[in-house]
Amino acid sequence: MSIILNHVNHIYDGDTEMPVKALDDVSLTINDGEFIGLIGHTGSGKSTLVQHLNGLMKPTSGGVYYNGADIHEAGYNLKELRSKVGLVFQYPEHQLFEVDVFSDVCFGPKNLGLSKKEAEFRAFEALRLVGFPEEYFYQSPFELSGGQKRRVAIAGVLAMKPEVLILDEPTAGLDPKGRDEILDQIKKLREETNMTVVLVSHSMEDVAKYVGRIIVMNRGKVMFDDTPKEVFRHYKELETVGLAAPQVTYIMHALKENGFSVNSDATTITEAKEEILRLFKKK
Repeated sequence: MSIILNHVNHIYDGDTEMPVKALDDVSLTINDGEFIGLIGHTGSGKSTLVQHLNGLMKPTSGGVYYNGADIHEAGYNLKELRSKVGLVFQYPEHQLFEVDVFSDVCFGPKNLGLSKKEAEFRAFEALRLVGFPEEYFYQSPFELSGGQKRRVAIAGVLAMKPEVLILDEPTAGLDPKGRDEILDQIKKLREETNMTVVLVSHSMEDVAKYVGRIIVMNRGKVMFDDTPKEVFRHYKELETVGLAAPQVTYIMHALKENGFSVNSDATTITEAKEEILRLFKKK
């Protein structure tokens, strides 16, 4: 199973004198079980791209295919697609509307036509998977902290049992502890279910630590599509479009430039620590 974008273009205000090309001839394949990081400066096309993956937006031209089927073909069941390709928006308030947390997470499964018992079982399981405390199940979602709201929004999508989970800036505004807790939970979930995850993020440290593949967007085009190590080797090119490599990458390059025989490809603190320890042991 996979998602394929074939020469996708998306133009906003195409019938005006000032059209904006948000996606420019984008061709991608997202394979089963991948953990993908999607990065790019504001206005690069990231959010527009992810909303094409489950049919919330329709290409101006080009095709989007899920498991070999054109999702915009007449008669295609977009409701079913959105239960399989779940999108968690950057602002969880946009997805929370019920009187209490448990009812909110039950909404999606009920909307699929499941029985009350099955919907409640799925909601309980999804809230457990994201590490949400049971004592808050019947609290208003609008009384929760930012991190708790994000967990509930993610649980609401997980209760639909999606095959693909898309997270648009899921840790925006959270402190480092909250950010790590949510991303560690997502990593664990992916490992347990082999779910495909697409993580949209401005944090280079986060994508370097968690994902296996990075797609870099710039002006609606795919600038890079490779492993974190390969992408961050182009840190100077990334800087020209308002991005950067993880801070540890700059530290390793500085060490190398100052005569230390280290591998400058380290992109995480763990990798950098191991490389520096290796150097000292060698000496």
